[in-house]
Amino acid sequence: MIEKRENTKAVHVRLVLWKAYRSLFEAANAQIKGLCLGDSDFRVLEALFHKGPLPVNTIGPKVELTPGSISVAVDRLEKRGLVTRKLDPEDRRIHVVHLTTEGKAIIGKAFAYHEREMEHLCRSLSRRERSALIALLKKLGKSVEAELQSRGKKWEGGMAND
Repeated sequence: MIEKRENTKAVHVRLVLWKAYRSLFEAANAQIKGLCLGDSDFRVLEALFHKGPLPVNTIGPKVELTPGSISVAVDRLEKRGLVTRKLDPEDRRIHVVHLTTEGKAIIGKAFAYHEREMEHLCRSLSRRERSALIALLKKLGKSVEAELQSRGKKWEGGMAND
């Protein structure tokens, strides 16, 4: 019997990675919508929950939103009473976004639920497999970034700080 060889071509790696990402992203998005939060609102609240108060202009790159989109998202969250903007006392040109008490409560519960759901979705991978996957994805991301930079191109998503 002839053993079938696994397709390890780079283009196939990209396809498998894209399909896995799409499945996980769609499941997460559906779960987040069930929490009455849009994807961008969830990402902004999650960043503030984990990083603390941040200047408006630094949130966008962290959550992959353009300057215009981050302003709209912060406006929407501010209207819902989930965040406030305060002037930076050291540089009054900078607006720092803070979670309100209600915002902390909502994202705390939402993130706990999200974390449980992601654990459930990833249950087919052992801790060792997850660790290996994370290491391999970081290695791939950093090498692609280095290649882009060597070509004089910059990718805003960046793996360097993850």
